[in-house]
Amino acid sequence: MTTARTVWTGMPGMPGARYRWTRGHDALVRDGLLALLLTLTAFIPTLSTIGAQIGDLPERPAGATSVALTLAQTLPLVGRRHRPAACLAAIAGAFAVHQALGYATTFGSLGLYAALYSAGAHQADHRRVLPAAASAGYAALAVLLHHLGSPQGAMDFLAFHLALAGFWLLGRAVRARRAHEAERRRLVAEVATATERARIARELHDVVTHHVTAMVIQTDAAQFLIPGAPGRAAEALIAVSDTGRRALTELRSMLDVLEATGDGAAAPRGDERAPATGELAELVAQARRSGQPVEFTEHGASSPHPVDIELTAYRTVQEALTNAMKYAPGQPTSVSVRHTATQIEVTVITDGPQVPPTEALPGGGRGLSGLRARVQALHGELHAGPRPTGGFEVRATLPTRPGASL
Repeated sequence: MTTARTVWTGMPGMPGARYRWTRGHDALVRDGLLALLLTLTAFIPTLSTIGAQIGDLPERPAGATSVALTLAQTLPLVGRRHRPAACLAAIAGAFAVHQALGYATTFGSLGLYAALYSAGAHQADHRRVLPAAASAGYAALAVLLHHLGSPQGAMDFLAFHLALAGFWLLGRAVRARRAHEAERRRLVAEVATATERARIARELHDVVTHHVTAMVIQTDAAQFLIPGAPGRAAEALIAVSDTGRRALTELRSMLDVLEATGDGAAAPRGDERAPATGELAELVAQARRSGQPVEFTEHGASSPHPVDIELTAYRTVQEALTNAMKYAPGQPTSVSVRHTATQIEVTVITDGPQVPPTEALPGGGRGLSGLRARVQALHGELHAGPRPTGGFEVRATLPTRPGASL
């Protein structure tokens, strides 16, 4: 089994299977071209002095056997990535016979070096057994050549063995580097996946918690209004319906973003992906329909900003208003947005108790922590806590230009 395989799994048309098959097919074609090139150059007389040679036995005239042995040292390179062990065994065996018979050196003998490199770089199984077997085979060849009268000494055989081992070690180094890079990419992908999961969790919390809180408060108000003021109760129920529709719209937008993957998927536009600061007035109006008295002021000229900045400013107001409706229902709340050349500052102040009452609506405890993560990811600052004069304040400062200091 090797690391480079021609794999075809699944039904035709599957992108992953087609990619794996194409990658394996391309590797086979490239290896075939290498084998063909080495085969052709093996028969060029001017290159006959270049090659791998050990033994230095009396030279035997070339013939059909020498041609076959030369081809056996080049053509197996077609499978150097798919079957590196078999490729090495075939080429090494042909090289050994070629040297033992005393045929003249050819350029095709360089196939042995290529096979050794390929075994180190692409052999997945038996990586310890293979070099041991190759070394044993070489030792047997050295003994045979010595008995056949080779003038080479022990140091000559050892030097050639070290040269052969160098090509194998080079392949192992390349394999280790590829494995390290693959592991690095896997870890990067895991971090990106965890980050995306956290982002989706924050989005779900912000959308669901805010709208469901508003709907609960509006429904509770409608229950008290039905006996004495059915007209106002109807208005409260209409507000519940509007809030539910808005929640469904935002959830559908999130699902569209999650589903926008794969080949040919169009990325959603920024205005389709998430709410922006231009929709803060509607967010404030929704809180008012839920019975929360909210004042909204905006200072400075608003200009388009990246989607992440617009969304974070929106979520800051949304989270603060959600907490105001949960922990200080009916208390005056002010929302202020200030635009400057380098930043957006969002401030939400709610009068009332500094500590949320125990009978308040249950919460997951991740709203402000998730908001702080959003702001810090944009190199901004978030302050959330009780005010000395009473009430609670949430203030987020977001830089709108790269490198802008707060």
